[in-house]
Amino acid sequence: MRPERPTWLEIDLSAIANNTRRIKELVGPRVQVLASLKADAYGHGALKVARTVLLNGASRLGVATVSEATPLREAGITAPILVFGYVPHWQMREAVRLGLTITLYSSEAAQALSRAAQALQRTVKVHLKVDTGMGRLGIRAEEIEAIVRLAQEITRLPGLELEGIFTHFAMADAQDKSYTRRQLARFQQVLQALEAEGLRPPLAHAANSAATLTVPEAHFDMVRPGIALYGLDPSPEVRLPAGFRPALSFKTQVAQVKLVPEGECIGYGCTYVTTRPTRIAVLPVGYADGFRRAPRTWGSVLIHGREAPIVGRVCMDQCMIDVTDIPGVRVGDEVVLIGRQGEATLTAEQVAERLGTINYEVVSEILARVPRVD
Repeated sequence: MRPERPTWLEIDLSAIANNTRRIKELVGPRVQVLASLKADAYGHGALKVARTVLLNGASRLGVATVSEATPLREAGITAPILVFGYVPHWQMREAVRLGLTITLYSSEAAQALSRAAQALQRTVKVHLKVDTGMGRLGIRAEEIEAIVRLAQEITRLPGLELEGIFTHFAMADAQDKSYTRRQLARFQQVLQALEAEGLRPPLAHAANSAATLTVPEAHFDMVRPGIALYGLDPSPEVRLPAGFRPALSFKTQVAQVKLVPEGECIGYGCTYVTTRPTRIAVLPVGYADGFRRAPRTWGSVLIHGREAPIVGRVCMDQCMIDVTDIPGVRVGDEVVLIGRQGEATLTAEQVAERLGTINYEVVSEILARVPRVD
């Protein structure tokens, strides 16, 4: 399939299928898999990823916002979709209409959601969010009486069904699991308190990709893998086991090749000046595509199976590379920004290290104007 423009992402859906099956094999038949599709499936294209994971072991999907769920429903995805994030009162009717599962952590939100459900004569499933030490959304785990009261209120409110309860780990992707086990103990105390009142929901879940791989006692009734589905390491300290495959390649083509004399400026601000006669290849990719400009750049890309350094500042839609030492570069030649070319590989993890960030951000920042092909 020819991409819409000469800069594109190749998404290997067979890799995502493989990775999903491996996660399902790891957790076993009694534990459900909820596939996290936040940020357009971490830049991989949510709709095709949704269809793929649901055919290969995932039974549920997760998104950050109602707007991320809307195109999935409109495309005919009927699997349960949990909205992890904040749903404002004015968006609750739409969430109910779409049949989404909603995260709750306050009485006010529960009452508003109940009113929305009653208005549409529907029942909406909800999951309680418990903050065990992340500091984000959720009732603090030590406020056990408040958690029990909210669970009781939800079970009494018309139109609401308490289906789940969950938390999120702050350091599951670290080799030292002491803080994760502290969070896990707090969550287990909450579950015990709810169990004592006959209020424990059927689905308790806590494990992200890192915890799914390394903390089996955190699997509970369901796991929520994200980054591992896409074949990317949860962190430098928690690597994927053998058998997982990266699904994304980021590519472009050479738009022009020119010889520039010594002492010439390359790019905005003249931050790079040639020190010899230099063959410059211009690429049709820039920071408006998610190809970072500052404070650090990608550093280099692959062409003809070799690394070519980026020179000058990355522009909005273009950048320049030095191909002086790579013979035979021509217009139309393929350039790999993430992926494999010949025997050379440039991974999202390597790019993240160069940029001073994480691989999640690298792939999630690739904008929608870059077509995805599979």
